[in-house]
Amino acid sequence: MREATGAKGHARARIVRAEMTEGPVSAAELARAVADRAAGAVVTFDGMVRDHDDGRAVESIAYSAHPSAGEVIERIAADIAARPGLRALAIAHRTGELTIGDAALGVAASADHRAEAFAAVSDAVEEVKRRLPVWKNQRFPDGTAEWSNCA
Repeated sequence: MREATGAKGHARARIVRAEMTEGPVSAAELARAVADRAAGAVVTFDGMVRDHDDGRAVESIAYSAHPSAGEVIERIAADIAARPGLRALAIAHRTGELTIGDAALGVAASADHRAEAFAAVSDAVEEVKRRLPVWKNQRFPDGTAEWSNCA
């Protein structure tokens, strides 16, 4: 857990989790981790493995990450945590074998007000999708598979 002062003198949000993990990701666990008595809002996001993609049925997904992925997710968290009004932030992305319904990405933020919490979570998800060096291998029922650079 880290806490620092932001560029404009406001307290930077606590980063309670910013990691790549092979273990399960739970929005409820992340929400508990970012809880703060001064927060008026906690917002969470679970990015789930779905059973289809572009009209094709999907059986499972395997996520692989570049060795720098842990550092990248920490930088993303630090960028988001510098915002005023944010109290705490947690971001976790899975690697390895996932099945339909598993959470691949979890984000939680607590903030003074709902607008800051919603914006932090939304922007964290978009930055992870844009910057994180993660590849997914989707497996289809016909035995084929497809790689894509996508968190």
